[in-house]
Amino acid sequence: MKIFTSTQIRELDRYTIEHEPIRSIDLMERAAKALTRAITEIWTNRTPVVVFAGPGNNGGDAMAVARLLAEMDYKVSVYLFNISGKLSEDCITNRQRVKETKRIKEFVEVSTQFDPPTLDAETLVIDGLFGSGLHKPLAGGFASLVKYINSSPAKVVSIDVPSGLMPEDNTYNIQANIIHADITLTLQHKKLAFMFADNQQFIGQLKVLDIRLSQEYISKTEAQYTVVEENDIRPLLMGRHPFVHKGDMGNALIIAGSYGMAGAAVLATRACLRTGAGKVTAHTPRKNYNIMQIAVPEAIMQMDHEETYFSEAVDAEDFDAVGIGPGIGQQENTAIALISQLRRSQCPIVADADALNILASHRAWMQQLPKGLIMTPHPKEFDRIAGTRCNGEYERLSKAQELAQSTQTYIVLKGHYTALCLPNGKVFFNSTGNAGMATAGSGDVLTGIITGLLVRGYKQSDACLLGMYLHGLAGDMAAKEKGEESLIASDIIDFLPKAFKKLND
Repeated sequence: MKIFTSTQIRELDRYTIEHEPIRSIDLMERAAKALTRAITEIWTNRTPVVVFAGPGNNGGDAMAVARLLAEMDYKVSVYLFNISGKLSEDCITNRQRVKETKRIKEFVEVSTQFDPPTLDAETLVIDGLFGSGLHKPLAGGFASLVKYINSSPAKVVSIDVPSGLMPEDNTYNIQANIIHADITLTLQHKKLAFMFADNQQFIGQLKVLDIRLSQEYISKTEAQYTVVEENDIRPLLMGRHPFVHKGDMGNALIIAGSYGMAGAAVLATRACLRTGAGKVTAHTPRKNYNIMQIAVPEAIMQMDHEETYFSEAVDAEDFDAVGIGPGIGQQENTAIALISQLRRSQCPIVADADALNILASHRAWMQQLPKGLIMTPHPKEFDRIAGTRCNGEYERLSKAQELAQSTQTYIVLKGHYTALCLPNGKVFFNSTGNAGMATAGSGDVLTGIITGLLVRGYKQSDACLLGMYLHGLAGDMAAKEKGEESLIASDIIDFLPKAFKKLND
């Protein structure tokens, strides 16, 4: 699913109106019917409804929904805020339709003074004040109204976007002046702001409603941001020829685990094998030997000269991909070995965990990164790489995009919606995964998965896309069977076969 900017959303509406063709008021009615269906699936007509409508098309949508609900015997009160005396054309039309609807319990057009209605726990508030066209924080009377709604026990449904939330960048927004919706019914596409954890408090449960906007425009228009779904992933899958041997399936090198962190090496290595790599060599300190041989008997062991830490770069000429970083620690000898490994390896590399922490503490090395390197930081690791504490997730994503472009690397920024930033500036958000995956070792598993896909022959972008999707899908399957609370990283590996099978089927 593409994520369009607010400007592209307006263009999509206009294109649909011109090329379907359909009148804008009839397109608004189509949207209102979809919104009404979603509302009536949850609340019966015994629920009192209060509709707050703004002066633009979001307000027009809200008043159309109010009329449709009233015709279904809902007791609806409508408050239209016409402070400046300027309403959109379709808002004016729906104001007239509401006035002509005798079943509306109450209609109030607010121009100056406003006496707010009582909003109790039984009330449903429909928020149609401002939609995706908002580009500055709410202030004055509208900010006061938002605070009043938020302080009430009423349930709130926001149309398209919670009022006060801007569709993209909310870095400097005023959080107290944003509606806290219980449900957001967004039209046709998710908005970029919906992909960030720091905005979830405003969105509540998100539902995307298909209002049949122009598929021609959607398919031909480039989007900088995309949500990756199953139908995007299936075509990426490579088949396995019946006559292949292990040499055809790729040779991976996993450099992981200092003494006491052997588990990171175990998880990354097991995940790499489960992803289909023909052969996996684990390079780890000598004291991890027995643990690794017992935990991952399928792997080849390559022992570092040091007893407890990674101390020297490995000849990677015979390997198809390298995964490096999980649990390796940050000793200075390890840091020197890391940068040497990055410089010497000619194959694709996945750098995670301590590899990233080392780069963050040796910032001059950031300019020496090999093109095509894949980095998989969680938010704090990325902030260390960026050299600053980012002010919210939008800023963090923007900096990740800039870094991916300036270094020509791939950055997999981990989170609920893990974001893949490509060297060309585009971003793909993952749609799988759950809160149970917030557990130690989950990132090590992702490193192993992406490394395994690289040795199978997937190019970097496809390995990242498929890797993060499979990682989340296996986690979802594990959570369904074991529950989110009890999910551990090795469960994700155990469910990788079922995740592959689901995609292949």
